[in-house]
Amino acid sequence: MSKSNLSHLEKVSDAIKNAQLSEDEKSEAYKKIEEWYQEDRGMDLLATQLINISAKIEPILKEIGLI
Repeated sequence: MSKSNLSHLEKVSDAIKNAQLSEDEKSEAYKKIEEWYQEDRGMDLLATQLINISAKIEPILKEIGLI
């Protein structure tokens, strides 16, 4: 996860802890944060994997017009 995204999620998490929310609302908010965290990690992993194989797929992407 990028440092800026992690910092932002930490700020949101802290705001939830200090907010006047019910326990159910806090629980739902934390679940959403966990989803965002997992999605961001997945995108980072995908980007890393694509970088690793980019030399192999670049000609294909050019051929289909994505580059």
